[in-house]
Amino acid sequence: MRIIVHGIGAVGGTVAATLTFAGHEVVGIARGDHLDAVRTSGLKMRTPGGDRVARFECVGSPSQIALRPDDHVVLAMKSQHTARALEQLAAAGLSDQPVFCAQNGVENERLTLRRFPNVHGITVILPADFVTPGEIVAYGVPRHGIFDIGRYPAGCDDADTALAEAATSAEIESFVQPDVMRSKYGKLLVNLTNIVEAALGPDADTRAVEQALRAEGESALTAAGIAWHDVGPADPRRKRLMEIHPVEGVERCGNSSTQSLTRSTGSIESDHLNGEIVLLGRLHDVPTPVNAWFTALAARMARQGSPPGSVTRGEVRDALGI
Repeated sequence: MRIIVHGIGAVGGTVAATLTFAGHEVVGIARGDHLDAVRTSGLKMRTPGGDRVARFECVGSPSQIALRPDDHVVLAMKSQHTARALEQLAAAGLSDQPVFCAQNGVENERLTLRRFPNVHGITVILPADFVTPGEIVAYGVPRHGIFDIGRYPAGCDDADTALAEAATSAEIESFVQPDVMRSKYGKLLVNLTNIVEAALGPDADTRAVEQALRAEGESALTAAGIAWHDVGPADPRRKRLMEIHPVEGVERCGNSSTQSLTRSTGSIESDHLNGEIVLLGRLHDVPTPVNAWFTALAARMARQGSPPGSVTRGEVRDALGI
């Protein structure tokens, strides 16, 4: 089995590096300065236990890979970049090899199934930063993270087992789940507050806002008949397998949305997080004004290059009354 990791940022970089350290064959796909840095010096992984450098083949496009029948493809880019990645994979000749969506949100699996028949979901619980080209920081101890893995839309097979075993050997504890989308919808509810931290900063009093976002999310999922499994802080696996510890010499950047604003990428994944709840609300006649406001705010901040923490609590209160 060879594992192709498309997108080696915070999550994908942790996957690629740890699999390499565990002796698995890995090919990474990256862009720009990050690609150049990894090709030149390897991928530096900083953890609470120290720093290591992973060296693996890294390319700029799937077209530069001679695809094999035993390839397992892991999509780890942000959801807004998935459509382009799928076009690249199709052009490169990918056919029935398994494709795993190790991404936040629940739309990536649907997009992938339109292109390819062998689609799998991964619920990602993995605290990591990617801000500097050629470097990732992973904060999880004793394991780097937790994965739930299963076929989309349901079921499980040998590909799930193989990737779960490989990831577990790489210190990402992985569980094969035939109902993986329940887990992914639970993670979606957790990720609704990403933009709150990104916009207001980690020290603002945002409890009421976060509760409103979550309540709208649960109402929309319930109206749509969608079940979910809680993978938030109450998930007992977190305490046992993965707690967040500091990394010497590093100030943690924050969640994935905060990282996008920090790096001024020009895009953000909120359309596929809060925007998913807005979509379900509109489809099933459930009001979602708080999620709608934050979806629009996220898009505006990304478009204007606004830094994290540049929105005040008063602006939110004036707009939403909470």
